[in-house]
Amino acid sequence: MIRTRVLILTLATALMAPLPALAHKVISSVFPSGDAIEGEVGFSNGDMAVDLQIDVFNEAGEKLGEARTDADGFFIYTPTTPVTHIFRGDLGAGHVAEMTMPADEVADIMGVAAEATPTVAPTADTSATGLSQDAEAEIAKMLRRELRPLRQEITALKNETNLQSILGGIGYIVGLFGFGFYIAARRQIGEQK
Repeated sequence: MIRTRVLILTLATALMAPLPALAHKVISSVFPSGDAIEGEVGFSNGDMAVDLQIDVFNEAGEKLGEARTDADGFFIYTPTTPVTHIFRGDLGAGHVAEMTMPADEVADIMGVAAEATPTVAPTADTSATGLSQDAEAEIAKMLRRELRPLRQEITALKNETNLQSILGGIGYIVGLFGFGFYIAARRQIGEQK
């Protein structure tokens, strides 16, 4: 009789267990890009947020500006003040992307962070590399374009659920069932005495 109850309880618990959801996480990041801040927004399944408005705030919650993602989920924002920048994009269905760039990194982008370190200003037509500013800007643009897929893959890998996490979750569930069976067996032994 008790064995039947335990079997029914186990079957009922297994049927009520949630099925695996086809969930996806929001993937977002920001990074320096020349004199601007470049960012990306998308999902862990590879879908990128296209034409998404990104609002930019400081730490006090005051709006500093906004940007829009392109067809690849990337946006570019040029900072005007060397404060912490918080980027937010509402992807709907409860998904909100939020990225932060600290004030010191923003100041570095703007070229105002190095007060204690003297800097050598480049001449009007050449930089420290010996290239013109136009050539340097074109090379930076090409590098950004080529590095975008790598950044997307790295961010996706960081957020990917790995086998160890899955096996750990399964082990946790099996352990809970084992504990439940242990308590049921102890009760059964107590009733037989």
